[in-house]
Amino acid sequence: MKKWLKWAGLAVAIMLGALQFVPVTRVNPTERSEAALPPEVQGLLQRACFDCHSNETRWPWYSYIAPVSFLIAHDVRDGRRELNFSLWNQYNDRRKARKFKEIVEQVEKKKMPQWYYVLVHPEAKLSDAEREIIMNWAKQP
Repeated sequence: MKKWLKWAGLAVAIMLGALQFVPVTRVNPTERSEAALPPEVQGLLQRACFDCHSNETRWPWYSYIAPVSFLIAHDVRDGRRELNFSLWNQYNDRRKARKFKEIVEQVEKKKMPQWYYVLVHPEAKLSDAEREIIMNWAKQP
C-alpha cells in the first residue's frame, strides 16, 4: 500500500512539473478607451473588478504556476468577454444598458466580485455602502 502511494505521489509531482511548461496566455491588450466614470465608482471598479474586467489585469506571481495559471487565465478571458471596462466607451447604448442591468444584478446578489477572488484579494471585498455606490451609478442611465 505504501509503495502504491509513493508511486502515485511521484506521478502527480511529475505531472504538475510538466504542466509548468504548458504555455498560458497572460496579456493585457493595449486597446483602451477611457470610460467617463465618477471618481468614486472608478476607484471601486479598479479595486474590485479591473483584474478580470479590463485590459489592466495585474498578473500575480501565482498566475504563473500551473494549474492555477489555467484557471486565472480562463477567468480573465471570460471576464473580459462578458464586460471590459477598458472598452466601455466602444459599447453602444443598448449594450451599455444591458451591462448596467447585469452589474446591478451581480453586485446586488453579491456574485461579484467572486468569493474566491476576494479570498486572495481581500482589498477587493465591497462593503454594503460600496455596493450601493456601484448600483446607484449603474441604475442612473
